[in-house]
Amino acid sequence: MSPPPNKPRPTRDALLRHVRPSDLQAAVRLAGQATTGVIGIAEGVHQSVRNRLGMSAGATPDRTGGLTGQIYRGIRGVTELVGHGLDGALATLLPLVDDPSRHPEPSPGREAVLAALNGVMGDRLQDTHNPLAQPMELRHQSRALPLENAPALHERLVGASPHLLVLAHGLCMNDTQWQRNGHDHGAFLAQALGCTPVYLRYNSGLHTSTNGRDFARQLEWLTAQWPVPLESITLIGHSMGGLVARAACEEARRAGHRWRGLLRHLVFLGTPHHGAPLERAGHGVDVLLAATPFTAPFTRLGQLRSAGITDLRHGHVRDADWQGRERFGSAVDHREPLPLPEGVACFAIAATLAPQRGLLAERLTGDGLVPLRSALGQHDDPRHRLVFARDSQRTVYRTGHLELLSSPVVAQQLLQWLAPPPDAGAD
Repeated sequence: MSPPPNKPRPTRDALLRHVRPSDLQAAVRLAGQATTGVIGIAEGVHQSVRNRLGMSAGATPDRTGGLTGQIYRGIRGVTELVGHGLDGALATLLPLVDDPSRHPEPSPGREAVLAALNGVMGDRLQDTHNPLAQPMELRHQSRALPLENAPALHERLVGASPHLLVLAHGLCMNDTQWQRNGHDHGAFLAQALGCTPVYLRYNSGLHTSTNGRDFARQLEWLTAQWPVPLESITLIGHSMGGLVARAACEEARRAGHRWRGLLRHLVFLGTPHHGAPLERAGHGVDVLLAATPFTAPFTRLGQLRSAGITDLRHGHVRDADWQGRERFGSAVDHREPLPLPEGVACFAIAATLAPQRGLLAERLTGDGLVPLRSALGQHDDPRHRLVFARDSQRTVYRTGHLELLSSPVVAQQLLQWLAPPPDAGAD
């Protein structure tokens, strides 16, 4: 019996589609931060025991004092020293062995993993200048648009329409994931309406208001350099992307951006306007862990979740919703009311796993992640209610949160809402 043929070895480019040399530096930084975090948890539990024995704490209540504290400080110092040493060595070595300009296009799997990682801890990645932090980009045909280079931008947008369609993805996702089960709302609407689709990619672990502010600025740059005179802009936001779109509209209104006057339609797909229960459950776990001195140190594990995730507790849109407050503190909704943007036709599509219409099903059952009432902008406090016209809302049944991206019912509803009205002068 002959031996099985040897499998061909993957080429360098094939490997680089999935893993980059800079990932090693990023992993070293994450490992150092994780080790320091574990040391802090261990010391916190140790000090809880010492407190029960009447022994003094260190510089802070969760740090040990005396010889024990010196040992923990020594361990922490060695960890940081090794981490900084490896990081510095890699920073010197990588430019000699790696040329990012020669990297092939990343694989969809790599991009999906990076998007999820940024959603969970993207704020920390950015704060520590980790190479895995996702920069914000406006993308067309799966490539970033060079906003800083007008000639190159015009070359990329040959044949652009005066109708710009911009799509913003949700938490832990990226622009490529608008393509689902062979369908992409952007491509579908581009073919049906003749608009040009542009996709936002952003670090969904950052505060919604931060992303909204950057989104507004990039849209202003794009509007100023669009190859043909723009007549209208449509924004479609899925999940968190709808909150980012609202934040961008508010920033554009405040800053007097030109694109805000061109915005004609704003569509929300499963957007948690008033929050999502999973983040509120996460806050509840924090409260339970903090209830005893022995479990309190473990609240640090739950508090690894990003600013973007905690913004979903109540649907934060503006800086004032979170600034000056502890992200993992009070469960009270501190938002000031923010209505839908004036002069814009706003639409909301909500999904429910329920099989049919019914008061109990509609109130208690959402799409698996976002409650129906939150997606429709409904709130017990009239000040927070988002007022959509009756024919500007749609509930789709037997549909999950991600299925909103591929639902034929949703696609046809979008087409119905966004299609221009019939020519009044036609026979």
